Amino acid sequence: MPDYLTACIGAYTILTTADPIVKAKAARHLRADWVEYADIGTLPEPPPKQPARPAKPRLVAPNEVARRGLGTEKGRGALLHAIAHIELNAIDLAADMIARFWDDPLLAPEDRHDFISDWSSVCDDEARHFILLQDRLEQLGMTYGDCLAHNGLWNAAMDTCENFQARLAIAPLVLEARGLDVTPGMITKLTQARDMQSVEILEVIYNEEIGHVKIGAKWFQYVAQKLDESPQTLFHNLVRQHYKGRIKPPFNVQARTLAGLCEEYYVPLVKL
Repeated sequence: MPDYLTACIGAYTILTTADPIVKAKAARHLRADWVEYADIGTLPEPPPKQPARPAKPRLVAPNEVARRGLGTEKGRGALLHAIAHIELNAIDLAADMIARFWDDPLLAPEDRHDFISDWSSVCDDEARHFILLQDRLEQLGMTYGDCLAHNGLWNAAMDTCENFQARLAIAPLVLEARGLDVTPGMITKLTQARDMQSVEILEVIYNEEIGHVKIGAKWFQYVAQKLDESPQTLFHNLVRQHYKGRIKPPFNVQARTLAGLCEEYYVPLVKL
């Protein structure tokens, strides 16, 4: 069996690596090393509250990030850039889940192996998604960093950096679940623009994100059982306390249900 503490150095390395391609490769190595039970090292200090980032893209307020139509390559590139930024954040969020919460009191020692296995798998997928998007951006004459971006996703997650159950509620079950709602619409628009190469990438991301939300739901329900609480009631309380945004329709009910999120989780929160 692997040493759980030594496994966390791979996650720490991801969080402290600024270059996005090197970060993505480190995420892929984390998964490969974990599967092989390699000795990855020791966690030198607590994970940073803000992961290392490249000089570009420049981070601005969300309302300063311009939206462009998909009728031009530049417009489609801007959309893919925004998704790539989300995927880069997702790499760090999965790594942070491991580095920050692997030894949380709510996580039984005998369950740490499954926990790290699940989140290293998510981290690996997010890295692969980022690389696919970066490759596609290069085909469109762009690269990650060419457009403005914002830090809203990371900030929303960091509001839960000291609360395991809240992080599980907000990161995969609110933020990532929202991706299940909006990605089909983006696929439709890109199909209408006849950009089938980008469509293929988004279809890969969409299908695998269902699995990521499912992993989040699995561990959230695990924690709810540990706390002897109803998962839906616990979710409602945590979202009200820790999420500053809105839970708003339309929802992709089919995808959310496949991911383990029945309507009782999110529909009662819409009126907030």
